[in-house]
Amino acid sequence: MATFDDISIDISVVLGTTTMPVHQLLRMGRGAVIDLDVAEEDDVSIYANKTLVAKGQVVLLGERIGVSITEVLLRAPDVRPMRTDGPL
Repeated sequence: MATFDDISIDISVVLGTTTMPVHQLLRMGRGAVIDLDVAEEDDVSIYANKTLVAKGQVVLLGERIGVSITEVLLRAPDVRPMRTDGPL
């Protein structure tokens, strides 16, 4: 039986986005603040291998930061990648 123990997935959490000219980015120094297009209460986007899979809320865990998943995004069968190596 196959095991998933050795499979790694790159997880990314995106707080928000913005657009700015390169010259503005190059002028930024330590302590600069980048305004994002989200409010404090907005969900963050959770990606697995660059695919959006869930939404969540940022939580404080003592001195650490975590993400509490609020919604798992299901993909329609016609959007899922096709397997070519046989049945599941």
